[in-house]
Amino acid sequence: MNHEKYSRQILFEPIGAEGQQRLLGAKAVIIGCGALGTAQANALVRAGVGTLRIVDRDYVEASNLQRQMLFDEADAAENLPKAVAAERKLERTNSDVEVEGIVADADSRNVEELVAGFEVILDGTDNFETRYLLNDAAVKLGVPWIYGAAVGSQATTMTVLPGRTACLACVYPELPKGIHPTCDTVGVIAPAVAWAAAIQVAEALKVLLGREPELHGSLLAYDVWKNRFQQVKLRRDPQCRVCGVKDFVHLRGGGPTHVTLCGRNSVQIHQRESRALDLAALKDRLARFGPVRANEYLLKCLLEPYELTIFPDGRAIIKGTQDPAVARGIYAKYVGS
Repeated sequence: MNHEKYSRQILFEPIGAEGQQRLLGAKAVIIGCGALGTAQANALVRAGVGTLRIVDRDYVEASNLQRQMLFDEADAAENLPKAVAAERKLERTNSDVEVEGIVADADSRNVEELVAGFEVILDGTDNFETRYLLNDAAVKLGVPWIYGAAVGSQATTMTVLPGRTACLACVYPELPKGIHPTCDTVGVIAPAVAWAAAIQVAEALKVLLGREPELHGSLLAYDVWKNRFQQVKLRRDPQCRVCGVKDFVHLRGGGPTHVTLCGRNSVQIHQRESRALDLAALKDRLARFGPVRANEYLLKCLLEPYELTIFPDGRAIIKGTQDPAVARGIYAKYVGS
């Protein structure tokens, strides 16, 4: 171990040299590499967490750069998948850490495989559907996970220790009802993201170091603009569908066939079965309809007023609409159903 690299962290008594050695052998996984995920990944790699898996379905755009700290204008210009761009940056940040970027959408078909074998899961997602999925997988596998969200100037987080603390379904048995602020409607500022990610990473380090009595044990919320802080102590529900009854409904089925992406005016199309697409052949076919750009990870075609991005497994993102029917029609017309 390079003591000089981690010297300030080793001086922190709850970690010390022994704890730092333990971190170098630890394994964490982040689902979602947007604003929260990039901040989490940056901190965990610099802290020397030995193995880090990053899973994300999206690619870098210029609109990400205001708050997604691992990316730059070159990544956006290349249309790099976020997981790939993050892996490249982080490998140059700390060679002690094995970073694995996976370009995939976490769903009911693959989420258990994506998180199995890791000691802690960090939530970098932007929707409750995926968070319920993570909650089911974490409770089923017995892996601690740390929920986080940031919208506008508000940040929220909680830590779930399966079988010992309240899980997400104890707090929110059903999807929140009514109209709620989203990054589509009210935006998000970087300080709110930084606050949530900082608490998530601190909690993850406590889990990895076996210092669970020092976890905050609450639902924490802070509005960084209005300076309002809330801390709600949570109790586990013995009748909870997930951690009580062990009914993992979100792990059943084939996963969603479409989802509207936060802040993107876009819809993701997801095939029930993965398709191995020949992007080179598809590029030639689409070139007569509009400008096409491609790299080894994805293909992007401008079909005014829409933009079609296709991944090798058949997944696609249609930008310019939030209507799933419109998105599916575009997919069927240019890719095939």
